[in-house]
Amino acid sequence: MNKSWQAQLDQLIDSNRTPIIELRRQLHQYPEPSGEERETSRYLSEQLQQAGFHVRLGENQCGVIADADYAAPAMSSSQPDRIALRADIDALNIQDVKEVSYRSKHDGIMHACGHDAHTTIVFTAISALREMHAQNLLPWPVHIRAIFQPAEEIAQGARQMIQEGALEGVTAILATHMDPTRETGRIGLRPGTLTAICDTIIVTVKGRAGHGARPHEARDPIAAAAQFLTAVYQTVPKQTDDENTVVTSFGEFQGGQNANVIPNQATLRGTLRTLTAAARHDAQEEIKRLGQEVAQQTETHFEIEFDRGCESVKNDPSLVQLLATSAKQVLHDDAIESISEPSMGSEDFSFYSQQIPAAMFRLGSATGSENCFPLHSANFDITEESLLIGAKIMAHAVILWSAPD
Repeated sequence: MNKSWQAQLDQLIDSNRTPIIELRRQLHQYPEPSGEERETSRYLSEQLQQAGFHVRLGENQCGVIADADYAAPAMSSSQPDRIALRADIDALNIQDVKEVSYRSKHDGIMHACGHDAHTTIVFTAISALREMHAQNLLPWPVHIRAIFQPAEEIAQGARQMIQEGALEGVTAILATHMDPTRETGRIGLRPGTLTAICDTIIVTVKGRAGHGARPHEARDPIAAAAQFLTAVYQTVPKQTDDENTVVTSFGEFQGGQNANVIPNQATLRGTLRTLTAAARHDAQEEIKRLGQEVAQQTETHFEIEFDRGCESVKNDPSLVQLLATSAKQVLHDDAIESISEPSMGSEDFSFYSQQIPAAMFRLGSATGSENCFPLHSANFDITEESLLIGAKIMAHAVILWSAPD
């Protein structure tokens, strides 16, 4: 009895375990930060071209788009429905401290958010579909696009790729994100809002410089900024179980160059994370109000700007169901976990979801030991078994989505 296409696909991916792991380790050892992913893009484009994909590089040689059409000539269409798989390829400015053979060879840069794994998963999924076609194992025509996107961490890459035509002819798009809080062999799904809106807060406090021994003669912008920070942290964040949740944090504080000199100016940079346009507006107005109050109390001047970043990822319910069906074929019913609340993290996959139906799933990658570290940790790692699971789910989903009506 012939095996089903599902079993043949899974067996094909399993048989390539070693090169799959090698690809991920290669990417992990040679990370590149946002906007500088030229060698990564070159490497991927060469591998994809050799495999027969139609490939084009993005702006400044960063980012790769790869297309393939798997259909008999008589069944081909001039404008076929095409589904896209998206992976992000940039790394973070973090020193990799893991004691492993594949530790980053680039000082101060590492894949601490799983983008090397996302890239490997998408590369593996489309390669498996290519091999299924070569062996005449696909049950029906498949038209696929892989988007290997730069600059996700700075929320610029998705917009760049869209401007360069990444979504032209695409009617649905899927992605995954590694999840070190979830066991390997489990995935998280949520229809609707998956992630938060994220805006950057830029605060400039202007005062009057003076000697550190005579602060009464100055207008201290650092003291004013500290007072503002305290007021924001006490007033603005709201941890609720509904769409009114607001998260505010500041990660950058600059002011002065000498210990005994009160400077003219101090600057703060942070993020504001919300789930709705109304919550975003109200939080921004509250932050502005607090700035005005502190400015009056300290006789300084506050300039507060909000740089719009990512919108929320909106998961299309029908595509979430598609991923659930795919995951059940690969794993089992109990492996699919419902995500009860949106994450307050952000993802520039949201820009795709504003254009066409889109869905992202959380892929369990916990190592199952006390050495399991969170995203953006200098010790971050994944279980390599999760690479095969993610690729299978992605490839199954592409075939299921492509099924004729």
